[in-house]
Amino acid sequence: MIKPSELTPLSSLRIAELMAEVGFPAGVVNMVPGYGHTAGQRLAEHPGVGKIAFTGSTATGRRIVEASKGNLKRVQLELGGKGANIVFEDADLDAAINGAAWAIFHNQGQACIAGSRLVLHERIADEFLDRFGKLAASIRLGDPLDPETEMGPLTSAQHRDKVLSYTGVAREQGGRVLTGGKAPMLAGLENGYYVEPTIVEAKPHDRVAQEEVFGPFVTVLRFASDDEALTIANATEYGLGSGLWTRDLSRAHKMANSIHAGMCWINCYKRVNPGSPFGGVGHSGYGREMGFEAMHDYTEARSVWVNVDATVPPHFKR
Repeated sequence: MIKPSELTPLSSLRIAELMAEVGFPAGVVNMVPGYGHTAGQRLAEHPGVGKIAFTGSTATGRRIVEASKGNLKRVQLELGGKGANIVFEDADLDAAINGAAWAIFHNQGQACIAGSRLVLHERIADEFLDRFGKLAASIRLGDPLDPETEMGPLTSAQHRDKVLSYTGVAREQGGRVLTGGKAPMLAGLENGYYVEPTIVEAKPHDRVAQEEVFGPFVTVLRFASDDEALTIANATEYGLGSGLWTRDLSRAHKMANSIHAGMCWINCYKRVNPGSPFGGVGHSGYGREMGFEAMHDYTEARSVWVNVDATVPPHFKR
């Protein structure tokens, strides 16, 4: 059974139509559209559902665990993220700037693995931000069906307003909005839920550096040493995606080993493959999608013992 988001059900329903067209037997895949508090709640509570694999917010993940406790079904959770994307002083800046833009602005930032915390070494931070800000401001917003569009709208007016509210949150806590932070005033975008690519500089424990915004909104943090970068990276409750940009592979492997995240990209970001496990730690959930690790979440190990000669155990012989 598949329960799509109530905000975006049409793509899932189209997949169900295609499955029927190519000959999937009726009942093999069942689409269950509806709201989380009705359809989702019922699936989590129902004893006939043996496993829930959920992708979404940490708050909803907690509700699913609570609803499923009565039947002890297996639950796999792929939840929120606040990915640290760390750029060291020896990084290839051209690659890192483009990679950082992809990490946060791809899919309008609506990705759990987004590199939403940009952690910059103080030696290269000013140059990086100057170039990164110009790149962000140049991103073409528009109709997602237009091949010239580089960034489309968010999924709803409510979500757009939530993302935009974080610019006020940043300012209240002493942060600086460097680029964006508002809805674009461009002809043709009036009826869409658009947000300009937004760059905000803040402190590691500010709300914009701790809470998942889930939009084209990146928080910039500065560091002076590897230890400080690692402390910043691990200073949230989330642990899904993370990234490192450096020419020193010894440093990269040491940092990747110490970052509390289920995935770490070195000199790239948001690379995925069906053979590589996908998932997080902490408030980013548990269990894995893809790879052999995912197969374990859908199977049960059993033990079957066969006595091939069927003799009576010697300690019970008379």
